[in-house]
Amino acid sequence: MEMRITKKGTKKFTKKEKLEIIKEAKKNGVNVTLSKDAIYPATYYYWKRKLTVYGEDGLDHKRMKDAQKAITALEKENEQLKLLLAEKELESKLKDELIKKKYPEMRNKKW
Repeated sequence: MEMRITKKGTKKFTKKEKLEIIKEAKKNGVNVTLSKDAIYPATYYYWKRKLTVYGEDGLDHKRMKDAQKAITALEKENEQLKLLLAEKELESKLKDELIKKKYPEMRNKKW
């Protein structure tokens, strides 16, 4: 394995190694594989969930961070667009109300 250990003592696995561990766990059993590689069950199930939801790219930590940043930016932009649309609709409704007040003969007409 190409696993490397950081200065803090944490293990870093490559995407290929994570895939191999998940496949091996399916084949030989989760407990056997995790004890052999000294991996916490929570870590294994986290990898498995990422694989299920995002596919193989989900196991690549750097890409997931970039994707999460992009999602956050899009959500923020979406919220701003919703506010802008709400303001425009309110403005339009207020104009309609003013027109109806100014021209009473148009009250019964719908736009």
